[in-house]
Amino acid sequence: MTRAVLSLGANLGDRARALRTAVEALKADGLVARSTLYETPPWGPVEQPPYLNAVVFVRGDRDAAGWLARAQELEQAAGRTREVRWGARTLDVDVVTVTADDGTPVVSDDPALTLPHPRAHERAFVLVPWLSLDPTAVLPGHGRVADLVAALPADDVAAVVKWEHLH
Repeated sequence: MTRAVLSLGANLGDRARALRTAVEALKADGLVARSTLYETPPWGPVEQPPYLNAVVFVRGDRDAAGWLARAQELEQAAGRTREVRWGARTLDVDVVTVTADDGTPVVSDDPALTLPHPRAHERAFVLVPWLSLDPTAVLPGHGRVADLVAALPADDVAAVVKWEHLH
């Protein structure tokens, strides 16, 4: 058994539906908790619409590669294509961390799945929803999520806004 932190985002089509569908699918995989949705500006050099983002905790019989495979299945089901790096997407699911049942973080430098996620510590759209779910969370190798959020530029944190349209 492992526990994983997954970051979900969408900025094409019905963003909320894409995230709700992915969260609903994850219930069969051991969904433990989910954050509310947050609207966030796009990240990276490509001009694109704003994202809706969320973080979920899952726990199940998958190893790290299994969580990555599940993330890719969810993306494929949502019609995700990969023409442009950091481009707009119907659904993006990143494996942020994986932890063994004994609390040991899974660490990997495999290019196919680097754990913990190599840029999570600098992304407000991951850290703010994660902190809302678990105020004591720690990103292995980087420290407390609360401290990481506090170290980000204030404008980056302020740009992660709860999306109140989820019904």
